[in-house]
Amino acid sequence: MQDTTQRLATARDRKIQPIDADAIPLTINGKPYFHGGDPDMPLLWFLRDVLRLTGTKTGGCGDGADCGGVCTLLVEGRAARACRTPMRELIGKRVVTIEGLHEGALHPVQQAWIEEDVSPTGYVQPAVIMAAVGLLMRNPRPSEEEIAGLAVLCRDGSYPRIRRAVARAAELMRAAGA
Repeated sequence: MQDTTQRLATARDRKIQPIDADAIPLTINGKPYFHGGDPDMPLLWFLRDVLRLTGTKTGGCGDGADCGGVCTLLVEGRAARACRTPMRELIGKRVVTIEGLHEGALHPVQQAWIEEDVSPTGYVQPAVIMAAVGLLMRNPRPSEEEIAGLAVLCRDGSYPRIRRAVARAAELMRAAGA
C-alpha cells in the first residue's frame, strides 16, 4: 500500500482522483492536493512535513496560543493560523502560503516591504506579509488602527516600518487595480 506522501504525489502529478475516497481535497498555491491522513492534523504539519513548504513557520506552541502567529497564511483569502487549522476544515478550500503569493513578480506587499526597508529577520516576516495581504484583500483602504492591529507578534522592533509598508502596499494595489 502506498503511503500518504506517495498518494499525494500521484494525485498531484497525474491529476487523478485520490486513492482514498475519504481524502480531503484542497488547493494550495494554485495546485490540487489530497490529504488522506488524520483529518485533525494541523495544516502546518501537512505543509511542512508532507509538502515540504517551509515558508510557513512554526512558533513551537503547537496550538497558536503563544507563538504570536508566525504560521499565518491565507485560507480563502483570509489570514489564518496554520497550527490551529485542522485539515478537516479545508475540504475544497484554497490555501496560499508565502511560497504561492506571487507569480513571476513580487506581490505589492512584498514590493512595499522592500521599499520601506522592513527588517528582513526572515522568521516572522512571511507571517506578517500574509497577514497584511489578508487585511488588504478585505479592506483596500485600511485605517491606521487596522494596520496596527495585524495579529502577528514581531519582536524585532520593525512595527513603524511594517505600518508604512502596509500603507504603501495598499497604495500600490489600488494603483494596479488589484
